Amino acid sequence: MKTLFDKIWDKHVVQMVDDGPTQLYIDRLYCHEVTSPQAFTGMRERGLKCFRPQQIFCMPDHNTPTHDQDKPIVDPVSKKQVDLLAQNCKDFGLTHFAMNTPDNGIIHVVGPEKGLSLPGMTIVCGDSHTSTHGAMGAVAFGIGTSEVEMVMASQCILQQKPKTMRITINGSLRKGVTAKDVALYLMAQLTTSGATGHFVEYAGQAVEEMSMDGRLTLCNLSIEMGARGGLVAPDETTFAYIKGREYAPKGEEWERAVAEWRELKSGDDAVFDKELSFDAADIEPRITYGTNPGMGIGITERIPQASAEDAGMQKALRYMGFEPGECLLGHPVDYVFLGACTNGRIEDFRAFASLVKGKQKAAGVTAWLVPGSWLVARQIREEGIDKIVEAAGFEIRQPGCSACLAMNDDKIPAGKYSVSTSNRNFEGRQGPGSRTILASPLVAAAAAITGVITDPRELM
Repeated sequence: MKTLFDKIWDKHVVQMVDDGPTQLYIDRLYCHEVTSPQAFTGMRERGLKCFRPQQIFCMPDHNTPTHDQDKPIVDPVSKKQVDLLAQNCKDFGLTHFAMNTPDNGIIHVVGPEKGLSLPGMTIVCGDSHTSTHGAMGAVAFGIGTSEVEMVMASQCILQQKPKTMRITINGSLRKGVTAKDVALYLMAQLTTSGATGHFVEYAGQAVEEMSMDGRLTLCNLSIEMGARGGLVAPDETTFAYIKGREYAPKGEEWERAVAEWRELKSGDDAVFDKELSFDAADIEPRITYGTNPGMGIGITERIPQASAEDAGMQKALRYMGFEPGECLLGHPVDYVFLGACTNGRIEDFRAFASLVKGKQKAAGVTAWLVPGSWLVARQIREEGIDKIVEAAGFEIRQPGCSACLAMNDDKIPAGKYSVSTSNRNFEGRQGPGSRTILASPLVAAAAAITGVITDPRELM
């Protein structure tokens, strides 16, 4: 029997190349403003049109400001990229979810919430965190700019077939432990290269019990283990999430689709190239201490000792201003960021609000709370989350990638510590010289109201 990945991949094979890559059909191409310009230029130079424009959806997200979106973008580079995407979409007849419209947001948040990302699909985007969409039961992965052009021109791509890996999380997650903590735990266990060359299927009770928002977070971070992508078999949780969304199948078509989707699971005797199992009881709220997402610890643990030969570890600790053996509980925090394609969904804002309700933001902490889409922003208002966080001294900003990466106005100053719900803590990722500590929305909320790294379970 085949794995779930094999079932989807094999169904999309157009042709095999002897001793070479597979020509794979692509159901959905997403484009944002950063990696698409060169692809559009290449198409123009070759006099080509997009082969199937109805399967391509575009939106700006990396460069969009998170305030005053109704006004012209001040930064000239950001403005040029956003304007160029709009013009390219017009020239090539593509669907464009423009900035400051109800359709806009971070591309990896908008795709699933609009019902554009569906089980059984192959999905690509010129962005590494395309793995997010695998939570829908799809084969989704990031591609390079030349490959974006290839898909625009042919709706196909040349790819080497990855190996398969299954990661099973047995048991239920404990109080205060989120999908983000699971991902950070896996990265620490496997390292940032432990899943290289593999497509990861997540399974087990803990994964089955996750909401769709949680699964999207888990799959989003697959790439940070070196994986080509990650996916979760679709189930009743998936179907309930998709039903009724704008681009989801309707009526009889919906019934047929669900019947097909129920078959999208690995066979009982499916063979994976690698299998790993972990116990949910071993996972606590987590934080990172270094300069890659795999350099993380349980929030009550101490930074591990660095061997004399481990120059990378020593360099990371110098950059972060930490010492081996140090416990980070109580360490002062300057900034808190809630958002990104990792944790910018409605469930993340509910979690943050649940912890800050009735409390006050710590003096001296700058907090950026950025929804992943305008739909999330609307849900925040409808559920009264905005009132809860505003009463605690916080402000909800406008949607965009924000402080996940330093491509817009939201930059962390040099030397400052940021507890961030984003996906990467590389040197300078959130701004030149910035120091990023990756964490869940609950850990971020605890830091925002205490001003120091705090175990959220103490406040729950």
